[in-house]
Amino acid sequence: MVIDHDHDHEHNHNHCDHSHDHAHDHSHGHSHHHGHSHGPVDYNRAFAIGVALNISFATVEAFYGYFAGSLALVADAGHNFSDVLGLLLAWGGSRLAKSRPSVRRTYGLRSSSILAALFNAVILLVAVGAISWEAIRRFSEPAPVASMTIIWVALIGIIINTATALLFVSGRKEDLNIRGAYLHMAADAAVSAGVVVAGIIILYTGWSWVDPVVSLVIAAVILIGTWGLLRESVDLALHAVPGGIDPQAVHAYLASLPGVTAVHDLHIWGMSTTETALTAHLVKPTSGDDDELIARASKELHERFTIKHTTLQWERNESTCPSGGSCEEHSIL
Repeated sequence: MVIDHDHDHEHNHNHCDHSHDHAHDHSHGHSHHHGHSHGPVDYNRAFAIGVALNISFATVEAFYGYFAGSLALVADAGHNFSDVLGLLLAWGGSRLAKSRPSVRRTYGLRSSSILAALFNAVILLVAVGAISWEAIRRFSEPAPVASMTIIWVALIGIIINTATALLFVSGRKEDLNIRGAYLHMAADAAVSAGVVVAGIIILYTGWSWVDPVVSLVIAAVILIGTWGLLRESVDLALHAVPGGIDPQAVHAYLASLPGVTAVHDLHIWGMSTTETALTAHLVKPTSGDDDELIARASKELHERFTIKHTTLQWERNESTCPSGGSCEEHSIL
């Protein structure tokens, strides 16, 4: 078993200025600033409890839903089974993200948590399609429903889903992968409440069409909750700037550093659902305090923008960039 320790630390490397034939001097600075002082929260226990509770409940719910003739109950059971798979994916992604770097995978498997969040969103969208299709078919082929069975099973679902959601509530803002698990469980609690309402309406009115209507509402709730997760996970997979970080504010901060006259080739991306990296070229004609400035910039980028891995490269001549062309061509702002 590998134990992962996350300590605040910095590595600063400042290479000597190199003079080339085109009279372009540059030096490189690398700084890696990791994690919070208390280290990452271990969600192994939360995932284990969540998986056990939900797979047990989904099995019972599917059994009673089938014999009660309730599509709403079967649909909710199907959603709960997809959530078990989602929890397993999130759990696996969380574990893989802590793996150590290797020669071939220099970032380790940090991006596994991004893939887990993306797969979770896709699985939920497939579940939405299946539930909606069956609900529409049920309108033309209504079936009798055992309303009391629906009510009691769904009430148990509210308790289990709420309890599972609470296991992940503390990490939902810092980790998209954990947020995916939390959203699944919170949505399930709301969906189970909707099933209870449907059961009560059917009990007192006998309107069997309420069951497929509630199924469509369930599908809509899942879709709404999943859309944001899908958008953010796709963005992270495409190396977009993570939500909550303003790239213009980062650019402005770097440009305000003492002696810096221009910023270009600025890139900000998510290495995982919890870690953000940055690389940038800073034009600074004069040297002398490069090491100190890199250390300061790395620390402040972490404190202000939660950017943990920073790589900065100094450029002495503003007219030419090592990546070719003018500096302006490589600036996104």
